[in-house]
Amino acid sequence: MSEQDMSNEEIREAASASMAGGENIRERVRELTLKALQSRRLDFAAMREVMTSMTQGISVGAERRGQDVRQALSEAFAGMDQAMSKAAQASSLALKELAARGREFSDNELKQGLERMRQMEGDFLDSVRQVSQSASGSVKSEWQDLIAHAQRAGTDTGRVISQTARDFSARMTATMSEGAIAGVEAARQFGERFAALTCGILAGMSEALRRDKDKDNKA
Repeated sequence: MSEQDMSNEEIREAASASMAGGENIRERVRELTLKALQSRRLDFAAMREVMTSMTQGISVGAERRGQDVRQALSEAFAGMDQAMSKAAQASSLALKELAARGREFSDNELKQGLERMRQMEGDFLDSVRQVSQSASGSVKSEWQDLIAHAQRAGTDTGRVISQTARDFSARMTATMSEGAIAGVEAARQFGERFAALTCGILAGMSEALRRDKDKDNKA
């Protein structure tokens, strides 16, 4: 299975398998989520699909465990959040790189990128919430507790997005009244460039994480 062809079913099966055993659930889920996000080229519409499939698989795996469900789901949720926060960091770096190109990209285009980022945390939590409704017993209640806590305390993903919004606030203020980017085709083209650049940056981050893990294993 390559990073280019992960289907929703493959994501669900791998996510379920990641819940087996009692160790390294957070790490396994984080790595799988990053791989799945990259397989969809960080298409923002596909991110929600990835998180839904991940949550479905994690729920099945948790139900099969039969014990330590609370801790296992907490670790899995943290792993997904860490992966999404890495995607948000990559998006932030991509947005800053585009902004540094000056006239090549307008403020309205950069505003579009920022709006896409702002959807990430909401889509993440909404995906988990929707899947939790069809879970059973303790899995359902534990998911709901995790979502409620995340909404109160925030997520790593949300913190990255909020910081990016603050970084761009001065520049964006001047263009908030100008409306959306002109033209559907222009918006699509910018979205593709933004996603491609973000995906490249995230690939570098993921590779760095793998190298660090290999060093730790050899130590």
